[in-house]
Amino acid sequence: MNVKTPVAPLNFQADGLSITAAEPWFKVKVQLVQRYLQAFIMNAAAKADEIIFVDAFSGSGLYSTGHQKAIFPSVALATLAGDLPIHRWIFCERDPEQAYALQVRVKKYGPEKNVSVFSDALPELTDRFRTSLPTSKRGHKVAVLCLVDPFSLDMPLGLMEKWSALGFSFVVPFTFVLNDRLTYQHYTEDHPDTLRKYIGGTGFDSLSKVTSNIQFYKHLVRLYQNNMLVMGMNTALSVHKLESHLINLPVFYMGFFSRQFSAQAIQRDVNVSEHLQFDLFG
Repeated sequence: MNVKTPVAPLNFQADGLSITAAEPWFKVKVQLVQRYLQAFIMNAAAKADEIIFVDAFSGSGLYSTGHQKAIFPSVALATLAGDLPIHRWIFCERDPEQAYALQVRVKKYGPEKNVSVFSDALPELTDRFRTSLPTSKRGHKVAVLCLVDPFSLDMPLGLMEKWSALGFSFVVPFTFVLNDRLTYQHYTEDHPDTLRKYIGGTGFDSLSKVTSNIQFYKHLVRLYQNNMLVMGMNTALSVHKLESHLINLPVFYMGFFSRQFSAQAIQRDVNVSEHLQFDLFG
């Protein structure tokens, strides 16, 4: 299947509604997620009759850098702006101000697209998905890709397991604040319960023994991948250069996880840039 590259409108501008402040590299992350989505569609098209995209942490739909001097779309709006063969979009946003801004922008930039905006709390989304989304059955296959990018560790692996049981595949950027002000100790010592829920399974004891941000980050990603494997997921990771004050690391990782599709095949199709490397911790 030929998947067209999404082309964002040129007129994303301030509209008086909430816009999320971001660093310039966020634009690269949006483009990378779009590549994963394109690769997913290429691999799913031969098997699925219906393709659904879910963004579990959609935000307002717009980012800005430099005090709104540069405004660009989040993944949610960027996917609407393109010509991808997606049958339905589900955007999830729990903050009322951002959810309102997202709804207004969805109507503006994707008025003819089949889009739903859910404001349910995370624990309640499982039932909402179960009752709202079609399931695969004989003669009609459904493929669902879910972006999980809270820019925090506020997404329990146990919830990921519930959503995977609904047939979801996932793309997960491992991006959260980690720098000289908010170090690994913020997670291991100040918020250990959140960290335990995020990685799921086992591994917290080894994480609590790390002595640096980079050691914490690498070990966290490895544990997450291992626990996904234990859940029966196919997994693949890519690594990308990073220049950020929020995340004071040289690279960040992005993962693809699926029971239905080959993670390695998705990863190969994503590899369209000389900046991508797939040798984890090489």
